[in-house]
Amino acid sequence: MAPKFSLVLSVTRQAPELIVPARPTPRELKQLSDIDDQESFRFHIPVIFLYKNNSAISPPVLKEKDPVKVIKEAISEALVYYYPFAGRLIEGPNRKLMVDCNGEGILFLEAEANFKLEQLGDAIQSQCPYLEQLTYNVPGSEGILGCPLLLIQVTRLMCGGFTLAIRFNHTMCDASGLVQFMKTIEEMARGANTPSLFPVWQRKRLCARNPPQVTNVHLEYEEINNNSDTFITTNPNEMDHKSFYFGPKEVRVLKNQLPLHLRNCSTFELLAACMWRCRTIALQLDPKDTVQFSCLVTARAKDYKMDIPSGYYGNAVAFPAVHSKVGALCNNPLGYAVALVKKAKAEMSEEHIRSAADLMEVKGRRPRHAIKGNYVVSDLSKVGFDRIDLGWGKPVFAGIAGAKSIFSFLNKYQKEDGETGTLIPIRLPRPSMKRFEEELKRMIQGSTEDLFDITETRKIDCKL
Repeated sequence: MAPKFSLVLSVTRQAPELIVPARPTPRELKQLSDIDDQESFRFHIPVIFLYKNNSAISPPVLKEKDPVKVIKEAISEALVYYYPFAGRLIEGPNRKLMVDCNGEGILFLEAEANFKLEQLGDAIQSQCPYLEQLTYNVPGSEGILGCPLLLIQVTRLMCGGFTLAIRFNHTMCDASGLVQFMKTIEEMARGANTPSLFPVWQRKRLCARNPPQVTNVHLEYEEINNNSDTFITTNPNEMDHKSFYFGPKEVRVLKNQLPLHLRNCSTFELLAACMWRCRTIALQLDPKDTVQFSCLVTARAKDYKMDIPSGYYGNAVAFPAVHSKVGALCNNPLGYAVALVKKAKAEMSEEHIRSAADLMEVKGRRPRHAIKGNYVVSDLSKVGFDRIDLGWGKPVFAGIAGAKSIFSFLNKYQKEDGETGTLIPIRLPRPSMKRFEEELKRMIQGSTEDLFDITETRKIDCKL
């Protein structure tokens, strides 16, 4: 759905402030795990939540109607239990990360917008071209060491709705851990005195063994030596960013292209394979070069017997990988890519993540996931962002705000007609993005109208 009329977006922000725990908290040093403390996680990720003005819901639940006041007070209460978030990261010997739990607080921004949620149409969903308006990177706050671990901006909209944007330091938690923290904020906002699930630190559970034992092959940390990589050499200003919607119809069309023995694949396996194949074709790489696919897999699943306690909010993920020659991936049918994605997921095991932790220790702070030739996909459609209800009902959209470098994220998405599907953002050089769209259209064949509904040209005049 396009916006109702042309609009110059404007967001007015108050001066940033620090929110500290509501009551005194322990002053101590806490070490991160060896899974947390890898170069691959030393960056910030923005997540966005969009809430309507559900006036029929909020009065019975909340005495206070202002979302800024409600959320600020709830954050302060939640930080009593999640007090490491209010600290700052420092490095110890051999660059080992630890949290100085000094209670300095998280960074908070209060803002007002001159538009309504409905005026943005689908343009705001996930790819969020207006993210810089809704999440302001306060100068000097973007670092990993000595900087706030969370930045939260609440923006009131003209319609009475609001947006909640959170930028989090990935070394502190994964998506599941962030959802756990958000659930505590939700409970505090709705009047609870204590969390229903208390946080658990215990980061030693995912530290290297003594002595370290690297028992698995970790392609995810091995750099590929290709002749060239258009993605890596492109000027960041020449990159394009779009999101693509896959509903039941698109999934059905893609599955029908698979051999019978692969049609029981998951939606993630299907869509990740489709995106990887189209992306590789679009980049026009040398057919003899090697490309890599990595998928983030949580170790919290019962299948892995990791004994990760309920309430643990640190990183508990690995990203096993597979390789393929460019020519094989591009020239074979979709089933070839699906089989490789399934193989990558099958690499995940308790031993794989423990071996990865040992590798971090052996390599000495820290190997980074491969960049050249790599594509990393994470499924966040079931992690629970869409269930965070702060008193105004569930968000109309919640998820990672766009693609990040070589990363794409699967976000749950509900269209205005009520159909639920998956929204996947991707970032590519501009010429490659055009080829990507053409290849995806070819694969979907006659089912392109809904797929590209979100990426139509918009009348909103807003420059990132």
